[in-house]
Amino acid sequence: MAAEDSAILSASPETPFHNLDHYLAIPRTSGLALSPDGGRLVTTVATLNPKGTEYVTALWELDPEGRNQARRITRSAKGETGAVFAVNGDLYFMSTRPDPESPDADAVNALWMLPAGGGEARVALSRAGGISSVMAARDSDTLLLTATVLPGSTGEDDDEERRKARKDNKINAILHTGYPVRYWDADLGPSQPRLFAVEPGEDKDPGRPATVDAAVPLNLRNLTPDAGGGLRDAEAVVSPDGKTVYSSFERPLAKADSRSVLVAIDVATGTRTVLLDSEGMSYFPGPVSPDNRTLVVLSESDTTPDAAPQVRLHLLDVGVRDTAVQAAGKGALVPLAHDWDRWPRPAAWLPDGSAVLVTADEDGAAPVFRIDVAGATGAVTRLTADAAAYTNVLVSPDGRSAYALRSSYEFPAEPVRIDLASGHVLRLPAPAERPAWSGSLERVEATASDGTRVPAYLALPEGAAAGNPAPLLLWIHGGPLGSWNAWTWRWNPWLLVARGYAVLLPDPALSTGYGQHHIQRGWGSWGQAPFTDLMTVTDSVVARPDIDGTRTAAMGGSFGGYMANWVAGHTDRFDAIVTHASLWALDQFGPTTDTAHYWLKEMTAEMALENSPHLHVEKINTPMLVIHGDKDYRVPIGEGLRLWYELLAGSQLAADDDGNTVHRFLYFPDENHWILQPRHARVWYGVVEHFLARHLLDQDLPVPPELGL
Repeated sequence: MAAEDSAILSASPETPFHNLDHYLAIPRTSGLALSPDGGRLVTTVATLNPKGTEYVTALWELDPEGRNQARRITRSAKGETGAVFAVNGDLYFMSTRPDPESPDADAVNALWMLPAGGGEARVALSRAGGISSVMAARDSDTLLLTATVLPGSTGEDDDEERRKARKDNKINAILHTGYPVRYWDADLGPSQPRLFAVEPGEDKDPGRPATVDAAVPLNLRNLTPDAGGGLRDAEAVVSPDGKTVYSSFERPLAKADSRSVLVAIDVATGTRTVLLDSEGMSYFPGPVSPDNRTLVVLSESDTTPDAAPQVRLHLLDVGVRDTAVQAAGKGALVPLAHDWDRWPRPAAWLPDGSAVLVTADEDGAAPVFRIDVAGATGAVTRLTADAAAYTNVLVSPDGRSAYALRSSYEFPAEPVRIDLASGHVLRLPAPAERPAWSGSLERVEATASDGTRVPAYLALPEGAAAGNPAPLLLWIHGGPLGSWNAWTWRWNPWLLVARGYAVLLPDPALSTGYGQHHIQRGWGSWGQAPFTDLMTVTDSVVARPDIDGTRTAAMGGSFGGYMANWVAGHTDRFDAIVTHASLWALDQFGPTTDTAHYWLKEMTAEMALENSPHLHVEKINTPMLVIHGDKDYRVPIGEGLRLWYELLAGSQLAADDDGNTVHRFLYFPDENHWILQPRHARVWYGVVEHFLARHLLDQDLPVPPELGL
């Protein structure tokens, strides 16, 4: 091989998006934890392991002032997650890495502690069933965790014995007595989540000489032994004084239905009191005020075939400690910003109790807002002005700053500090630099037939111009209650932009961030306004001279996959369609999804058939790439299997006499609604690029060699 050829092969790609291996290696930041004194800020960073087979997480400390570089504070092959600061500054986290003091013990997700004064982390508590999450009170030494138990267990020792018996006898069977039985990609049961208080245990050998760092063993006190399945997927917060946990709690209803009620759990006694329980409504706790007296409550109304859910904020007086008075409704809900036509996500109180910080989807962004609570005015002020999405918002003890993770289509999640007086956002020195991408990003829009604005992002490749128009990919988001407003690793437009495609990311009817009316326009009629909105904005974009309207494809996942299927049966304008984890036969999907009790309230049987793509298979004459994971419980594999068969048997491009077809089915036996394993993500993108190149560019790119074809 010539020297110049060797140099070409070893050269770095133009950007990480020009090489899938480089793209997959981009570090991924998630989560934030702030110490009670505001002096330490910690985040979690996932990096690809040397074999490229999985992501490994580690904790990094950030400088809240933004002066010093981030530094890694944990390191192990198993990784660390769930960082939480205790009131004394100790940092707790979870990890399955081996305990150096018990190297022969089975690996479980244990609770680890990194002392505030420095030194190595040590196991604070380990149990046979592992730990799911940890919470710490801001103003007290109360430490709580959630963990699962086998419901027949009488205590921790008995739970360990029962788990061992199931494992030793290779028993995986689960006997269900209620609904649901699975969730996303997890089989529910036989274990159930419980809330525990972490407390000092007894010194088993008092008086024995030891070093000054010797710690008394920790014990767990089960606060919710009779919770049943009520805490599955629960949202919980602890009051600053550590005396009360407020949690959503699943209440089973007739005919396999359920709703979330709001409960208060007294940490000292374990007494559980139902605070809010209303027919047709679910409640979720937001943050507790600094004086422990007021709880922010998020309510979500049940869906009906005629009405989309209403998501609203309230304030609840929880200062009364008499549980009987609480249960009698003493703390009536006070509406908070109900005139604001957005779906808020409560984040944090200001230290003086004057306002609450929230985030909400807003016209292609998810800014931070302040809602005043003094006098219950509910005045809403937007604090961040950029077109970015903010999450994990925390407030400094002095109330002058907030910390958050910020992302947009220009960069993945990164830590920032927000000046709460001016709204100025400072990007903090991060564990990794922003990945460079080539091309440009524009905000575009069209007008629907009813006069409604249909906004979108348009990512364009370099060089796209009237003399060199780019082929167009219409990407349809999932949800459908969502918005294209934040960085995504699963559907990242810059990978396809690097291949020369333009990528259109619209927010049609049903999208959030544009008011309740924009959602209601498509409610119960997925094949109408959402579809026509997508075609309208596509028409607008392909009219541009820098877009080649003769080379287009439609792509989507989940609801976006449903819509891709609907598009396939209602227009032949596209040259190819990619449908991932998609709904195909709505009458079949409804009873088999993991949340049938939710779905079956959303559409009547007649509406489901009216909007079901499978009834239009005979009209499909566009090549389709079907992608599905067998572990997908939200959109069960039966949807993908039936779609594949009916494409080959009943579409206009059905298999010929020799069994040949232009359609393709990419199947992942051990993936779920998302493709999580890095090597499988590489295959996903590789097959998508192959399929698009064949039908839009008339090129025969090779499929990933890992497929063995």
